[in-house]
Amino acid sequence: MKDKHASIRLIGIPGSLRRHSYCTAILRTLRDELLEHVTLDIFELGQIPLFNEDHETEDFPSSVQTFKDAVAQCDGVVIVSPEYNYGIPGVFKNALDWASRPMNASPFAGKPTLVMTASPAFTGGVRAQVQIAETLRAMLAHVVSSPQVVVPAAHTKIEDGRLKDPVSLDFAMKAIDALVVAIKERRLITVD
Repeated sequence: MKDKHASIRLIGIPGSLRRHSYCTAILRTLRDELLEHVTLDIFELGQIPLFNEDHETEDFPSSVQTFKDAVAQCDGVVIVSPEYNYGIPGVFKNALDWASRPMNASPFAGKPTLVMTASPAFTGGVRAQVQIAETLRAMLAHVVSSPQVVVPAAHTKIEDGRLKDPVSLDFAMKAIDALVVAIKERRLITVD
């Protein structure tokens, strides 16, 4: 049983593998802005192989098991993803497919999860955000309800690997606050 007042450990997952990813820059910025009792570790997806049911055994590939363990051991997840061709990036969907197995035993089940998107487009990746949330719900994740956090024109708001736009940052931090509240509420249910 966790103490409802204990520190909160988040993992951040960027939905892009690009070296200068806007999503990773946003996660780094959020990490630096968190309160003292909240930490965020960024989990890169580059080592996860393509999902293949033939390899879905008791012993998942080690990189997949590491990903699943990271999700299982954290208190909440922050996803920041781009939108590719009006939808969820393949690399990110692939990771979620691995994490969904075995069926109904995903480490995302019940896990407070916040979804954000960033894109050079004026829509900010909102279509991908809807698809990601639906996939997470299928995995029984607790998708945190807050106004959708989208960072449109991301290429104009990221400088030196950090989100510099104060309006976008403030909006994202309010969503993080909602995630922390969801985590504390979950702890109350488990503690009581």
